[in-house]
Amino acid sequence: MSHIESGNEDAQAGSIELPSFRPHPMVKNCHWQTILGAYLLRKQNPYSAIQHHVELDDGDQLVVHDDCPKGWTAGDYTTVLVHGLGGCHSSPYMIRVAEKLNDIGVRTFRMDMRGCGAGIEMAVHPFHAGRSNDLRRVVEFVRGNCPDSPVAAIGFSLGANLVTKLVGEIGQRGGELLDSAFAVAPPVDLRECSKAIGRGWNKIYDRTFLRSLNRIRLQRAKAGRDAGRADKSARSLYEFDDFYTAPVSGFKSAEHYYEMSSSAHLLSEVRVPTMVLTSRDDPLIPFHIFESAPRSKFVQLFATEHGGHLGFLARRSDDNDRRWMDWRIVDWIEHRRVTLSKQVIGERLISTEARDA
Repeated sequence: MSHIESGNEDAQAGSIELPSFRPHPMVKNCHWQTILGAYLLRKQNPYSAIQHHVELDDGDQLVVHDDCPKGWTAGDYTTVLVHGLGGCHSSPYMIRVAEKLNDIGVRTFRMDMRGCGAGIEMAVHPFHAGRSNDLRRVVEFVRGNCPDSPVAAIGFSLGANLVTKLVGEIGQRGGELLDSAFAVAPPVDLRECSKAIGRGWNKIYDRTFLRSLNRIRLQRAKAGRDAGRADKSARSLYEFDDFYTAPVSGFKSAEHYYEMSSSAHLLSEVRVPTMVLTSRDDPLIPFHIFESAPRSKFVQLFATEHGGHLGFLARRSDDNDRRWMDWRIVDWIEHRRVTLSKQVIGERLISTEARDA
């Protein structure tokens, strides 16, 4: 059974009622949800996005992949999608969600974090969980190219922390940059998530992430970056963050990196309608981190009993496929479009009444 928790006892700003998640009867276990959710593939459409290079404040660049549906015109809705740790623009969830949003006429910009995907050789500095300014720069780029269009930021896992961190940082001025945000399984407390991934069966994911991060680290070493760091090894994600991510990114230690990059303390500052979707049985993101983090009334938390980490493989329903998570993002964007249309109509009525008075 799913439920919604509000930031306080008042009605939420921009809230929506989502349908319950009912897991596939053969895939109820959180690990099966996580693993099959990541590796169960389907036929994909040929790549047809337009690539844009976005320059960052420190001179690095990253790449965004612009999927513009037929019939899209200036002023129509746009989204920025941000991948998780070890992912990029071609991660299956990024492709699926972009295609579903394109199908309803929404333009999408799939963001490769710095040093990832198509921009792997364009960044001197590595990505990390706290680089919300990179996302801000991408959103500003999108607004510059689509000046009359409302923009939503949609993040997955590590990318979701960037989303929640950004909307918390921009606070009262959030509406000038974003119309809304959607964060799936954000590790809002990186220290607690790092501890969780090192326990029991979760060590499988720990090793998987380590292999991916070490590949990136070695590629950077071959390019002459991060001198003195390539000959060391780590036995856990925490050790990797402590000897590599933290020092090459300007942090004193893994603990300092986690403290400065986590978004939990910023959720109370959010003033943009934001959906946080998570599962209580997520093996990587312990649910208690959301229970202990104060949230503003603009943050809607929707927690399912099952779903694993970015899994949410559902039994048959009214959705067109079993990817329940994807369709809830579509629901949210449709909800925001309807809300904006009502606001425009209301403003026109007020303007007409004022003119006729």
